[in-house]
Amino acid sequence: MPRAIRRHFLALALLTACLPGLAARPALSTVAERSGYQQTGRYDEVIALCAAFQQAFPKAVRCFDFGTTPQGRPMKALAISTGGALTAEDARARGLPVVLVQGGIHAGEIDGKDAGFALARDLLQGKLDTPGQRILDRVVLLLVPVFNVDGHENFRAWNRPNQRGPEQMGFRVTAQRLNLNRDYVKADAPEMQAMLGLINQWDPLLTLDLHVTDGAKFRHDISVTGEPVNVGDEALRAAGRALKDGIINRLKAQGALPVGFYPSFVRGDDPSSGFVESAYPPRFSSGYFPLRNRLVILVETHSWKPYPARVRATYHAVLDALQLVAENGAQWSALAAQADARARQLGGTPVALDYRTTEDKRVIDFLGYAYQRVHSDISGDEMTVYDETTPQLWMLPLRDTIVPALSVIAPQAGYLVPAEYAAQVGALLRLHGIDFRTLSGPLAQAPVQAFTADQVTFSTTPMEGHQRATLSGAWAPSSVDIGAGALFVPIAQPKARLLMAIPEPQAPDSMAAWGLFNNSFERKEYMEGYVAEEQARRMLARDPALKAAFAQKLKDDPEFARSPRARLDFFYRRHPAWDVGYDRYPVLRTDRVPE
Repeated sequence: MPRAIRRHFLALALLTACLPGLAARPALSTVAERSGYQQTGRYDEVIALCAAFQQAFPKAVRCFDFGTTPQGRPMKALAISTGGALTAEDARARGLPVVLVQGGIHAGEIDGKDAGFALARDLLQGKLDTPGQRILDRVVLLLVPVFNVDGHENFRAWNRPNQRGPEQMGFRVTAQRLNLNRDYVKADAPEMQAMLGLINQWDPLLTLDLHVTDGAKFRHDISVTGEPVNVGDEALRAAGRALKDGIINRLKAQGALPVGFYPSFVRGDDPSSGFVESAYPPRFSSGYFPLRNRLVILVETHSWKPYPARVRATYHAVLDALQLVAENGAQWSALAAQADARARQLGGTPVALDYRTTEDKRVIDFLGYAYQRVHSDISGDEMTVYDETTPQLWMLPLRDTIVPALSVIAPQAGYLVPAEYAAQVGALLRLHGIDFRTLSGPLAQAPVQAFTADQVTFSTTPMEGHQRATLSGAWAPSSVDIGAGALFVPIAQPKARLLMAIPEPQAPDSMAAWGLFNNSFERKEYMEGYVAEEQARRMLARDPALKAAFAQKLKDDPEFARSPRARLDFFYRRHPAWDVGYDRYPVLRTDRVPE
């Protein structure tokens, strides 16, 4: 079957290149096919094909809008099933696993759109089924051909200077210049908010995020990574590993040259530096879905491969994933449900919020080309020159042992969000489908845990329109009055891991990390120097212990001793005038469920 599929795909490309008017079903062919994969269509083709698929297969395809872009374009999706499940409710009622195939999150990397339409057509026409085993009877394919629609229509040559074909393509970011694959948790973009709505509605067991790499020149044609493999619920990782390994093994059998990590060198363009596998934070798709206890595969075809080859590799990777879910969907869905149940019990236990790759390394065989490192008279630096006519086996180090870098004990009960922040935090929680409730009455001197930052480092350059912040500090017991209208967010829910990624101040993609609470870490009131001098002398005169502590600080800390501002702040911070809200994180933790 794999060889037959490949022959069919290549023959179709050649046939449609020579005879643009011919295809297996002319109404369902793409610009890519008709041009021999030299071109890709504009977004009006997606709109037309979505409607044409539904017209051609009315009992197996539903074309629908799930959002509107900032420039007013419809965001199209196709629900595809021969098992009678064309709505999320039908999929749940029939117990069918949903596979979300997401193309064009980076709209210049558009292989997934053309592969997705070709694969959907071939599946619907029965070309890929074995007797009695129709894939779409057992799996619902939820196809989003282009996620970044406005970026897709920012269409020109050279949008991807490190990529071979198509002749023109879309742009990496949205019309608002937001990178959607940095937006999963913070969800700034209207497109991401629409996608999260689709995800909450359909709850896909597996999401395939389809990309194209940047990077060096080598012979491998596709990278397949995914989670949960290194992160998330430990028992669910068995499904993640089986899925990832299964796709890689099937691709090899189909003649592809896959790797199981993202092939970006440790040092710039120097192959000898080798590779590091990473566990990505939840701003990325591959870090986000394991926090929902669901599977995700990141497919990255190699940018220096010709467009027809890249589309073919994507086609097979998606097909392989669908087949694996058709074969194992019931078992993997049960594991996901069990992970949901375990997430409800995370209160009071350590939960990993961030990961790192250790220094442990192993040497791997990697299919490269002969190359030289030479001095550049343009940049003045060393550069790599590849000889693509001379294959070469590289023996390179790979670091791929991943361990938790930050673990936090989950609150016993959950989080409390004061009323003044309820609208801001509640809106984000709602986008992710996280449960919470609004308190109808006040809580007097509620026992909570409050986080006070002892150091805050702000980014010196913006990232995605935010000034990020890195906090050090700790949670400590406190008692506070909490007014009516505050939110209680229980930890006992299936998305407990995702919940913790949002309010925990030291999580890599928390609201605090993205600078959404930077006001809490800015001084709003000051004591004039001459006033501080006066108050300091009064404090020293009446408090011998303070006088001793000041003298010891002067002795032990030369930098402090040299700083007039630090010396005056020593007293200001101990004075009743000090702003106790400064460096206090606004969200609280609680070990008691409020009445």
